[in-house]
Amino acid sequence: MVPNLQPISHFSAEPSLTVRLAGGPHHCEGRVEVQQKGEWRTMCNHVWGVEEAAVLCRQLNCGEAKGTPSGTLYKPSTDKDQKVLMQAVICQGHESSLTECGHVDVFDCSRDEIAGAQCEKQTLSLSFPTVPVIVRLAGGPGRCKGRVEVKYQGHWGTVCKAGWNLSAAKVVCRQLGCGRALLTKRCCSATQGQGPIWLSEVSCSGKEVSLQSCSSGLWGKNNCTHDEDTWVECEDPFDLRLVGGDTSCSGRLEVLHKGEWGSVCDDGWGEKEDQTVCKQLGCGESLFPSAKTRRSFGHGVGRIWLDDVQCSGKERSLEQCHHRFWGQHNCSHKEDVAVICSGKPCKWNS
Repeated sequence: MVPNLQPISHFSAEPSLTVRLAGGPHHCEGRVEVQQKGEWRTMCNHVWGVEEAAVLCRQLNCGEAKGTPSGTLYKPSTDKDQKVLMQAVICQGHESSLTECGHVDVFDCSRDEIAGAQCEKQTLSLSFPTVPVIVRLAGGPGRCKGRVEVKYQGHWGTVCKAGWNLSAAKVVCRQLGCGRALLTKRCCSATQGQGPIWLSEVSCSGKEVSLQSCSSGLWGKNNCTHDEDTWVECEDPFDLRLVGGDTSCSGRLEVLHKGEWGSVCDDGWGEKEDQTVCKQLGCGESLFPSAKTRRSFGHGVGRIWLDDVQCSGKERSLEQCHHRFWGQHNCSHKEDVAVICSGKPCKWNS
């Protein structure tokens, strides 16, 4: 289970997070600096990655993220007395600003470990508003399946199927924090929308983190009817949990797929996979329990969803690791994975 992280503003006296890119050739490239208690502090790069840079670039209206160079590359260098923000942000990549992301404490960040970001140096697509676009899937069985709707000028409206394809559906699923796109089609009459039809001719590569980064026709300017409203279905968000232990940070590993919890086979499972689970749950470091200790959590029942899982150690989610197709395995529940992590899920300072 992914920890329930609260907004980053909770750890600061500031009502919101003010951020900038400093030392670069323009305001869309440089080292990341955050204003806290009236002074600018650098951001530690311990967990800084493309997801965080994508959110920052979006917040600054600088287009998509192109890279995450070291902040030490940008001159003039930071003042020797400039402090480092001793909390690092963790984003999923679909947030509209860093304020919406979570954070973890860092304790050993040096002046050589400064986050940087390189954005496209452009405003968002001219056909889109300059404020973040809110997207939802309406009329379906849950938030990850339904009619595509966007909010503009305070009103929800639909998206025309003209120009829409699976690449655009992938962007919507990613922006909503859902799983991969499974289906996109024209809505049937029972699920067609009402009110304005805001968008048509939406064109995405599939790599954008939000629909706002795609191109489209002019807002509200189209010849579509609600018979052409777009319907998208995404997989439910990936989730995992540890069961059978004394805390939520120890136990037999279970993953959620198609609405059903199932176990993971230990074929090929090792330290990197343990660490990925602990990191995703916000539970600190893996304690690498012995085989006897792992067996103490008992055997699972029902589905065995994953087998031959292989992680590099860089993944933020077990879902990003290599594995067999869902439900394909040659295991029994005697081989269920169990994990013990060092601590409880991250808690936020009040």
